[in-house]
Amino acid sequence: MSGDIAILGAGMHPWGKWGRSFVEYGTAAARAALADAGIDWTQVESVVGADTVRGGYPGHVAGATFAKALGWQGARVTSVYAACASGAQAIGAARAQILAGLADVVLVVGADAAPKGFFAPAGGERPDDPDWLRFRVLGATNPAYFGLYARRRMALHGDTVDDFAQVKVKNAAAGALNANARYRKTVSAEEVAASAVVADPLRLLDICATSDGAAALVLTSMDFARRHGAADPVRIRAVSTVTPTYPRAVLDLPDIATDSAVSVEPSPHSFRASIARAAYEEAGIGPEDVSLAEVYDLSTALELEWYEDLGLCGTGEGAKLLRDGATALGGRIPVNASGGLASFGEAVPAQAIAQVCELTWQLRGTAGDRQVAGARIGITANQGLFGHGSSVIAVR
Repeated sequence: MSGDIAILGAGMHPWGKWGRSFVEYGTAAARAALADAGIDWTQVESVVGADTVRGGYPGHVAGATFAKALGWQGARVTSVYAACASGAQAIGAARAQILAGLADVVLVVGADAAPKGFFAPAGGERPDDPDWLRFRVLGATNPAYFGLYARRRMALHGDTVDDFAQVKVKNAAAGALNANARYRKTVSAEEVAASAVVADPLRLLDICATSDGAAALVLTSMDFARRHGAADPVRIRAVSTVTPTYPRAVLDLPDIATDSAVSVEPSPHSFRASIARAAYEEAGIGPEDVSLAEVYDLSTALELEWYEDLGLCGTGEGAKLLRDGATALGGRIPVNASGGLASFGEAVPAQAIAQVCELTWQLRGTAGDRQVAGARIGITANQGLFGHGSSVIAVR
């Protein structure tokens, strides 16, 4: 283990479609995190911003954007981009700075103002870009990929469309209790089934929306936290940002082909499973120690896959874990107590940070009506395009 760092502050700007600049959202989340930590902006020694490249060129959508918005005060800045894993990589960069002794107080911010509807390919010809190729050559939009993965689970494990619908029902019930969620309304399985087919077998309510929103964390060294009066803060114990291993025998968005396994045996573990395994190994814990998880439910079927990837159950047993009520609030291992992306939607650079915000509030015991009783250890799981892993373990 390489050492804990403290989470002194967590803040968010509510998710929705607000029609304003991502800078406004990120600044609001940052100020909320600073207030939560009891830290003045002038005490921050470093700012790490998770980029989004849709709102402008990367040099603008960066850590310096938020440092300027909060008021130049000399802090060093860092910017990271890892698609949907950007927030976790921002946390990892902040953690590295703290453990290296480069800063005692680091502000991590992610914010987005997402386009309306499902993500679409940008203009221009980019034949060397796998994301552009799968959109333009195959027409493989994100929902098409989600549908293929759902069909795979149905074929391999016997999952049903009702199993997928029940994931939405569970997450909507949790999101209804979360003031930061975009969708705060319970949903029935019948409503999921009656929503429009997007990519068979998935309906509209099986797939997360795109949203505006922001999240921020104030991370510090343990020594600073103690000097600041936080004797027992929530701590980050592991950050996993691993990449896949060769060969890859299962399609993984945005790639549209697999590697050859003729000369090299595939790993016994999937890429997503390897993300969590690396986090567990670094933290010195196992799945049996986890109190709750926040996972990347781009679609209902993908959430079931994460149960297995995190080791919460065996391969093919995700739907049974759900049916048994284990992953609901009040269950043995609640998953997406925040409401997940089903309730928030995607605000790409912010979502991995938002997951850690939820763990922070849960481990503090301040999550209100969605509080997981006795929560002591939480794990997040996320994945970004182009081989970006993402998992954070927080403890109390």
